[in-house]
Amino acid sequence: MSTPIASTAPYYARYRPPYPAELYELLADRFALDGSQTVLDLGAGPGTLALALAPLVDQVYAVDTEPAMLAEGCRLAGEHGRRNISWLTGDAACLPRLCLPRIDLCVIGRAFHRMDRARVLADLDTALAPRGGVVVITSPAGEDGPRPPWWAVVEEVCARFLGPGHGARSAPGGGGAPEGVDDADDVDDEGDTDDMYDHLAKSPFSRVETIAWEQPVRYTVDQLVGLQFSFPRSSPARLGDRKDAFASELRRALLDHAPRGGYARTVPVRAALATRPRT
Repeated sequence: MSTPIASTAPYYARYRPPYPAELYELLADRFALDGSQTVLDLGAGPGTLALALAPLVDQVYAVDTEPAMLAEGCRLAGEHGRRNISWLTGDAACLPRLCLPRIDLCVIGRAFHRMDRARVLADLDTALAPRGGVVVITSPAGEDGPRPPWWAVVEEVCARFLGPGHGARSAPGGGGAPEGVDDADDVDDEGDTDDMYDHLAKSPFSRVETIAWEQPVRYTVDQLVGLQFSFPRSSPARLGDRKDAFASELRRALLDHAPRGGYARTVPVRAALATRPRT
């Protein structure tokens, strides 16, 4: 039987908002990506970062605990001709056992809060080249201002199908989880963002620079419905035989709310670029 996270994989890859182009321009500039580097995408999911970075580097190693996510990433890599990505099943704790070559850059997208951060950073100190760096990308919870009007529509339908309180567990538009998160597998809970950066500052990669963007996102009604299936709390596995009814009811409620569609919001994206102190 498919697990909640496994069943989200195709929806995650298709409906989660991509990272802004400025992020990749920043990484290319700060780490002089010229096609010769080796990159580790830790907690890769379906390869959102790996697929975008592959054209800029020589080799990407995408590591995740969920085989379904990696399978979806591998499928997309084949579609886009990205042949320089290796898809590896494992978690951050198994990093020393992966026997990777020297890494020039490690990227962690919306997964750092689920790792043993001190241990991961210590392991990365061994794995990364002297001038290598770690980049942690988050969508900080509760920092995107007032919620758009359609947000309440999604929460109300989710609550009816999933029970009271479940509708608010993940941002309906793909950002951080605002409050009340207690699902261990809900991949959108960013945790305490300042605490994450504090771990970086106390690590061997203590030279930390943070960059933030406000990313405007606009959805069609079908995209917003599909997006809900990318969250473990409203995954196809959890909804089971109610999936089609959920989709139909959410689509109807959204169109009743805004018949012309066009559901917009702003997603905050923050990147922490951590390198070793200059000597």
